[in-house]
Amino acid sequence: MEYSALDKNFIMPSGSEESFLERLGSKVTNRRLRRRFDAMTFNDAFDKMRSWARELTEEGKANEVMTRIENFASLIDRKGGLSGKSGDLYAALMQTLTSVYVSLGMSEEAMRTAASTLTLLSQESRRRDEPFQVILALTLHDLALLHSQRSKFRHAEREIEKSMKIFDRLAKANPERYASALVAAQSTLTSVLKSRTSQANLLKEHQEATERYMQMMNEGVEEATTLLVDSLAEEGRTLAHMGKDREAVQYFSRALKYLTKIEPEMTLRQLRLSIDLGEALMNVKQTREKGVHLLNTMLYKASKLHAAEDLRRIKEVLSEEKSKHLDILSFWYKLFPK
Repeated sequence: MEYSALDKNFIMPSGSEESFLERLGSKVTNRRLRRRFDAMTFNDAFDKMRSWARELTEEGKANEVMTRIENFASLIDRKGGLSGKSGDLYAALMQTLTSVYVSLGMSEEAMRTAASTLTLLSQESRRRDEPFQVILALTLHDLALLHSQRSKFRHAEREIEKSMKIFDRLAKANPERYASALVAAQSTLTSVLKSRTSQANLLKEHQEATERYMQMMNEGVEEATTLLVDSLAEEGRTLAHMGKDREAVQYFSRALKYLTKIEPEMTLRQLRLSIDLGEALMNVKQTREKGVHLLNTMLYKASKLHAAEDLRRIKEVLSEEKSKHLDILSFWYKLFPK
């Protein structure tokens, strides 16, 4: 298992360490499970839920965890509605499932369940009680891990800082339970900041290389254009990772301009640069439709070039655009109004 908020020492359990599975039986029905959870405090129910999910995941039975949580969540939605204690339990299930997905390296699935959790929390954004805060803090922590894995350090830094502030408040009220979570969040923030610094240093290197290759090209050095294209492309990718998509669009466009001069016909290099450009365009609200149009055009080009991996990437990016559930940042100002 990879590190996530599901880690055993992330939150100190409030109740017994006894295995929930051993005491209740792994074949318990969802309805009986619901009755048992309804009889518990939120913290106790959440601890048992996380413990159960962690035990099975560590035993290699993650599929059972996923199926059970999804079925249990559906039962809550049908029978209890998503408000009050039922809503808290549903959000806790989605957060637990997010952590399971992060532990297994299933980032797309984790993003979807994290968005489901934030959707529910944003409907009661003025709440500041313990269940609301702990679910939000854990979700933001796991989102920071997901964005960090994708080199989206600007998003990751914002998420982990908010998570840490929430855990700081919780730890002041209940240090025995939440002090360890605050330490974990601080460690994640340190890791993200180091990665972002490395990214900034990398951008500086690419900028210096671009200036050097531009001078070489102006001096008529034959291979300078190819080197310049690669350098501009790397600058664009680094800027995109830093969340500076507007600037990334400019660098990808410049790289394609020079590349088409030396490669008039569509090549794999042109295809991949065009995909980079399309994704960056999609991440800027004003040019989103242009990005979608470009990527749809590249679907045909990728198929013609038999570029299976690039075809898969285009489809994934377009699929994310169509899914409203993945618009994580749309919930930000609801949860953290200025």
